[in-house]
Order: sequence, then structure tokens, then C-alpha cells
Amino acid sequence: MGKTAYLYDEIYLEHDTGWGHPECPERLVAIDSRLKKCSFYSDLVRVKAAKADLKYIELIHSRKYIDEVKNNVERGMHALDPDTTVGDRSYDVALYAVGGCLNMCDAVVKGKAVNGFCAIRPPGHHAEKDYAAGFCLFNNIAIAARYLQEKHGLKKIAIVDWDVHHGNGTQHSFESDNSVYYISLHQYPHYPGTGSKNERGTGEGVGFTLNFPMDHGSGDDEYLAAFQGKIIPELEEFQPEIILISAGFDAHFTDSLSSIKLSTEAYQKFTLMLKEVAVKYSKGRVIAFLEGGYSLDTLSLCVKKVMEIFVHET
Repeated sequence: MGKTAYLYDEIYLEHDTGWGHPECPERLVAIDSRLKKCSFYSDLVRVKAAKADLKYIELIHSRKYIDEVKNNVERGMHALDPDTTVGDRSYDVALYAVGGCLNMCDAVVKGKAVNGFCAIRPPGHHAEKDYAAGFCLFNNIAIAARYLQEKHGLKKIAIVDWDVHHGNGTQHSFESDNSVYYISLHQYPHYPGTGSKNERGTGEGVGFTLNFPMDHGSGDDEYLAAFQGKIIPELEEFQPEIILISAGFDAHFTDSLSSIKLSTEAYQKFTLMLKEVAVKYSKGRVIAFLEGGYSLDTLSLCVKKVMEIFVHET
């Protein structure tokens, strides 16, 4: 039975988004506080935060953009776009978020753990090659995917994004690439406006982007039908060497930033299905990266449910 890894560090609380911003430090405090009460907490493999080498961030982002983020934060700018607010430490914290995720990749690929959860902020899946968007500075999961290929030689990677918002940055990072299969379920039309069914990739990547735009009010039945009817069969055909999850929990019925109606148990079911695929084709390897989720009690409970599957079903 493999172990489960966990990335959390108080440095991630130092990304100051300002009063009233939904992507707040309290999100991680709530997650860690709930997990500490779980019997499995002491057995988790702890992954350390670390500053990422810029060469890995440049696998996804332009150096010009990286420098712009650094310079804008140092100049005291309080917003990189209308939604993406920053504080004095935000650039450094974003580097530590990426670096922690890369350490998680190392831990899983080297066999120190079979799966893991990255409780990080700022989140990442909206960040594009050369601009910030939707609370995101650097695209943690996209950088991790490229790192797994560049550093560890993995050939086929699947990314499943169940955040309520489409991961435009992640999709655009890999849309012409047939080695990374990007799958997203998201409310549509909704921010950021991308993710229609006809977005299937470009060039060699055609067929390796799969979007499930969900109508207002969709819930467990619609999402489970997508998983069971299409996503799981597609993953089994693709046979990824690792599955990465953009784990946003803002499609929950209690979350104020969407009108999707998922239950807490739905996230547990999604995780179990993905783990079963990973056991067949990926040596059990699954890594979840925190994205959205803004109802603190719900967020922490959903993360606990995901971790229970990681810990008890490995």
C-alpha cells in the first residue's frame, strides 16, 4: 500500500489578496485545520515548499511575463488584472507554490508516495503564458506537467480539471500537444468564457482536449454521466503515466461563485474513479492541485473526502 503526500506551508498564507477577496489565506487554514483532526494526518508524507527555479516556470510562461509579475509586485501594484490582487509577498509565494508542486512531483515519481494533495495558493489554471487571470499568477499544474516530462521523462500525462471555471491557461498550454490530455468540466457560459465543446485542440493536439460545458443548475447526475460515459473510457484509452487534478471545489452547491450544484460526495466519487484508472495504467499515481473553492467549511470537507480516497483506497 502506497503512502499519500501532502503539501502545505504557512508561507502560502502570505499571499495577501486584500480584505474581502474570496481567494484568501483562510482557505488553507480551514483545510489544514480539518485534516489535522483526521487519524491519517500523522502518516502523510510531508512535502516541503521551495522556491521554483525560473527555468521550470519558463516551460509554460514567458520570461517577460515572469519579470513583469516580479517588478509589478515590487513596485507595490495591488492587482495584476481586475480579479488577481497581490501583496508585497505574492511573487515569492507564487514561486514557493510552484516549487512545492515540483517537489510533490518528485515525491510521487520517486515512489516516496503514490499520490498527493497540494494545498497551495495562489491557484494556477487561469494563468496564461504571458498574463495573470482569475486569481492565478503561475500555472502550477501546467508547469508540473511539463516538469514531469522534462525532469522525469514521462511521456503521457492526463489533466482532469473539475474546477467550476474552465482552465483556459492549462488548455492553451497544451492544445497543440498530444502528450498531455486536458479534460475539463465547468459551468458554461461562465468565467473565463472558454471551454466550449468544439475546443478539441489544434494541430497534433486535436482530440487531446475534451471539454464538458455544464449548464446552470447541473449537479451530480450530469457530472457522473460525463465521468462514466466519456472521461473514464477516454483515460483508459489514453493510458496516462500519471493523472493530475485541477481540484477546485467551487462547483459545490454551497459555493457563491457558481450555480453548479455538486454534492460533497461527488468529489469523493470523482477521485475514486480517477484512482481506479491510475491503478490500472499509472502505477496509482495521482496528484491533486488546489484551485478554487470559497465556502471554507465546504472546501475543507471536500478536501478531506479526496484525501480519504487517496489514503484508504491506495
